[in-house]
Amino acid sequence: MTLLELATYALATYRLTRLITRDTITAPLRDRIYNHLPPEESHLGYLFTCEWCMSIWTASLLFTSSIITPVTDAVATVLALSAVAGLLTAYEDK
Repeated sequence: MTLLELATYALATYRLTRLITRDTITAPLRDRIYNHLPPEESHLGYLFTCEWCMSIWTASLLFTSSIITPVTDAVATVLALSAVAGLLTAYEDK
């Protein structure tokens, strides 16, 4: 893995993790999970609140997927670019 690929997949992991654990657009999905598996009572429910925990799984998913299909590189690139845009926007807002 080159340094560029590592950076791309690291940013993609960050973006996908944030999308799953915090972004508003996925809140309805998280709410459904929390209704059935409350984070206080379930490890699986807690997983969807913990960025450290979820990042291991998203990184594993992206890495395994990259071995199976080259399409993952395109998806990872889009996620990485989105992560950079989000981080720059957050930096600008300060």
